[in-house]
Amino acid sequence: MIKLIAFDLDGTIGETVPMCIRAFEQAVSPYAGRTLSEREITQTFGLNEVGMIKVVAGEKWREALHDFYPVYEQMHDECPEPYEGIRELIHTLKDAGILVALITGKGEKSCRITLEKFGMQDLFCSVKTGAEDRPNKAEAIEELLDAYHVAKDEFYYIGDAVSDVTACKKADVPCLSAAWGTTADISGLEEANPSRVFFSIEDLSHFLLHLREGT
Repeated sequence: MIKLIAFDLDGTIGETVPMCIRAFEQAVSPYAGRTLSEREITQTFGLNEVGMIKVVAGEKWREALHDFYPVYEQMHDECPEPYEGIRELIHTLKDAGILVALITGKGEKSCRITLEKFGMQDLFCSVKTGAEDRPNKAEAIEELLDAYHVAKDEFYYIGDAVSDVTACKKADVPCLSAAWGTTADISGLEEANPSRVFFSIEDLSHFLLHLREGT
């Protein structure tokens, strides 16, 4: 019986990855002394924005971080809504008595901006954000399981990245891979998480609801 489901944010709940990259490039490049490439930026994914900026801006990270947030918030107007159907899925899960949490690599402030833009700030039973010095999703999963007294086979994590699969394996919990975003690495997800890759929110909804009905 599934008691708790946690969602990733960027690329799973909303098409925010391209906007995140553009905001990072615009705000942080002046402090890095060069125009940051998409590859340089994505290589820092897994850390929160503080850690990401420290990697590329060095001693000027505080100034870069100060500039990042208003740029991020302004650019979020390009992505004002989550993926169609994701709110409905979360409400359906909650109505079925399943706890729904959020585990993201984003920092607390950028996470809050995105949830407020999406009108989802009060939708989750718990919100776990990223660390600046290491990927911490496996730790966050374990903290959630402990806090809500949920067994590992009563939990699913839903994320769009291969690193999400890795974190779930580390925490010894199942991962459902979200491949509906434009930035999803489909071949990587299919290799890392075979038979658990979903190409639409509708397909994931059917899987979770049938799973619920069968328990």
